[in-house]
Amino acid sequence: MSEKQNLLAFLKSLIFLLLPVFIAVTAYSSENQLLIAKGNTAYSSGKYQEAIVTYSSLVSQGLESTELFYNLGNSYFKLNDIPHAILWYERAKRLDPGNEDVNFNLNVANSRITDKIEPLPEFFVKRWLKLVSDLFPMDTWAIAGVAFLIASLFMFLLYLASRVLLIRKLGFWLGFSTLLLSVVFLFFAWGSYRSMKSDQSAIIINPTVTVKSSPDEKSTDIFVIHEGCKVQIVDHIGNWYEIRIVNGSVGWVEQDKFEKI
Repeated sequence: MSEKQNLLAFLKSLIFLLLPVFIAVTAYSSENQLLIAKGNTAYSSGKYQEAIVTYSSLVSQGLESTELFYNLGNSYFKLNDIPHAILWYERAKRLDPGNEDVNFNLNVANSRITDKIEPLPEFFVKRWLKLVSDLFPMDTWAIAGVAFLIASLFMFLLYLASRVLLIRKLGFWLGFSTLLLSVVFLFFAWGSYRSMKSDQSAIIINPTVTVKSSPDEKSTDIFVIHEGCKVQIVDHIGNWYEIRIVNGSVGWVEQDKFEKI
């Protein structure tokens, strides 16, 4: 068999192997789009509980998207279920921190909760870095970083290959500049990823929760928080979780009192 025939046989085998995968992925995507459209239709018709069921079925399949979580938040908000609205807005914000619609609706939902807790002051450098990082989703930072890295490699190759002094200078400085931008963008991508993985936040879903001094129902009551309050999970022992609120107060609550973001 000639080399050309071997190549054709290999390509045919590859197509036969990949075709079922392509068909399955296309069918799965089409099914998801139909469910999203069904949820959107239910929402537009004022059938918010039906919309929640439809959107939740997509989440149970492992689908994650800012739009999907945002739509779930809106559906819960329409039913006046503020804690779950905040929960899904926060999940949408985690995927796209700079999304204006998500942030606006999250602020509106937060204005409806009982607890108005003054947060501890934050170091200005950390606050500035977070503001910049939240301008774009993690994927956008990563794609931009890789793109500028490839551009910098191309420019350095131009610098090494060219014999024209002007082009060599241009290649060197453009290569250095794009490499620097790549490092900056990848730094923010890494920061967003680390923040997403390390952030153990939760939303209180019970109307009123009494926070305990230790993981024991008989321990001292130290403060009370209400549904919709965002907390940080610090530690856990069995079914009890140590939580921290934005003013720095720490205490213990049972697992069924909150849902993790």
